[in-house]
Amino acid sequence: MRLTTRGRYAVTAMLDLAIHGDKGPISLADISDRQEISLSYLEQLFAKLRQQELVSSVRGPGGGYRLSRCSDDINVAEIIDAVNESIDATSCNGKGNCHKGDICLTHHLWGDLSRQIHRFLSGITLDSLVHQHELQLVSLQQGGQVDFSAACE
Repeated sequence: MRLTTRGRYAVTAMLDLAIHGDKGPISLADISDRQEISLSYLEQLFAKLRQQELVSSVRGPGGGYRLSRCSDDINVAEIIDAVNESIDATSCNGKGNCHKGDICLTHHLWGDLSRQIHRFLSGITLDSLVHQHELQLVSLQQGGQVDFSAACE
């Protein structure tokens, strides 16, 4: 299985948004600074996240992005899917042409693993990650004091 930087960065950026979103819209520049992700790359990711209605944009001074739904209603698999990232452990990208154009002996095994991973990531919400003690410590190191008890509006 290969999860590229696109999926990892999308989850990281959405998690940053969930952590800091209680302060209002968050600029991509702020996320870029805190997470050391290229601003132009974030712009590409957020275009896809907005298209899938995971985030909404706020224009004007003090504008930026916010989650479109409560953090306990957005799971990691949705984020990865939104940026067209594949969670596929097969060597043929699920096409079934892994052995001279046919299905290989282990195709179904790796396909099952891919589905298990997707199911696992579907059970992890941004909110559950925000409340992990280790994540809170890292977040405090990155950006100062953060209110982890912010409720969804």
